[in-house]
Amino acid sequence: MPKDTRALVAVDLGAESCRVSLLRWVDGVPQHTLVHRIANGPVQREDGLHWPLEQIVQGMEEGLRKAAELVPEGIRSIAVDGWAVDYVRLDRKGEPLAEPFCYRDPRNEAAERALHAKLSPLRMREITGIQQMPLNTLYQLYADKLAGLPPQRWLNLPEYLLARWGAEPVAEFTNATHTQLVETHSHQWSREIFRDAGLSIECAPRIVPPGTLLGKLHGPLASLSAYADTELIAPACHDTASAIAGIAAGGDDWAYISSGTWSLVGALTLEAVNGPTARAENFTNLGGVGGTNCFHKNVNGMWLLKQCQDAWAQQGYTPHIAELLAAAEREPAPAVLLDVDDPDLMRMGEMPRRINRQLAARGAATLPETPESAAPLTSLILHSLAARYAQVLRVVAEETGKDLRRVFIVGGGCQNQLLNRLTAQATGMQVCCGSPESSTLGNFAVQFATLEGEASASSLAFRDEVYHWASRLA
Repeated sequence: MPKDTRALVAVDLGAESCRVSLLRWVDGVPQHTLVHRIANGPVQREDGLHWPLEQIVQGMEEGLRKAAELVPEGIRSIAVDGWAVDYVRLDRKGEPLAEPFCYRDPRNEAAERALHAKLSPLRMREITGIQQMPLNTLYQLYADKLAGLPPQRWLNLPEYLLARWGAEPVAEFTNATHTQLVETHSHQWSREIFRDAGLSIECAPRIVPPGTLLGKLHGPLASLSAYADTELIAPACHDTASAIAGIAAGGDDWAYISSGTWSLVGALTLEAVNGPTARAENFTNLGGVGGTNCFHKNVNGMWLLKQCQDAWAQQGYTPHIAELLAAAEREPAPAVLLDVDDPDLMRMGEMPRRINRQLAARGAATLPETPESAAPLTSLILHSLAARYAQVLRVVAEETGKDLRRVFIVGGGCQNQLLNRLTAQATGMQVCCGSPESSTLGNFAVQFATLEGEASASSLAFRDEVYHWASRLA
């Protein structure tokens, strides 16, 4: 039991849904419940693909009000995690200047090409240890510059919500590392990259470790009795780092797959892994909790199937995911697998056509782009994902020197039993299903370690405290 048994709130921003969850102690037992959820997704505007910021804010604040109604004991703290790289540009008063762009907007690809004409990708990799992807914040900021936008202060989305509610405006470390602007060794902004890209380092917020207290809740919500003395905390603001913090696993023989829109496939290390193979394979080093490092690779995930479902829905076919998986399980194993990380398969729209384009290029038979191909197409996607996981995990083992025997699958994709079974077959590893809400558990665990523990937020002892609380909450 914690010393203070007031409730905790975790806000999780997802590319498909945003959620507010509540943790209470009932008869000495922690109980976490989903209080409120709203659908989310990028919206096409005249100037590009954006996130509906005001809709997200209003939805999360409605969730906070609902949470307040459920807890006569009051709410001790709030923390926010979410997807990385996207940010809100702010005016002098801290108000948003426009809706944030979505990382899938094609402007980033042009910015990447333009910046690489000035800055060596190899040098950037040496400095940051971060994977080369056009969605990274660096290229988005450079796209702003190419569009003629003046330098402005900016905050990544989770930190923006916290600041809106009264927190100090900061860049939480796990989220900051995914910008491709942070030095691997100093854990601070790279003055060299900011300078050579012509970006203003003065517009970047102060970097703080996960588990930092950022002040008390202010504003209209603070007038509710439940929020009379509520702390605002930066958890692992990057939802992947939060999901990994929520894995209650001991030992050093395990890897992870954070499975959702993306699949993040890797293992925890104590230092960045940035040798020639890691660079050639485009692995990344994401900041972790308590001085750890998340060494992994972004693999296209359930985005592939979701995009197919959207395409079928336009033709009037809207099966439940369980129906799709049952039908796919009856299909024979495909003779040819997809390269799931083909950049064309990262784009929105017409996914069956995109998949057929790749199959045709490989000399394989294509599938009808109609709902009648739902079962074989689902089977193809899942077999291809499992095979890719196995490839990536072999590199992880070689690069880290770990004897990997278990792989923990967390996030919404952990409920996909067919994919789990295919992953076990492809990797030869024991598949352990974590929580579909592992980001929420990790968020809560970091809050407890911050409020109840005594270790410095940047120390390995803090990671041990987070593990202790994750074990309690699992």
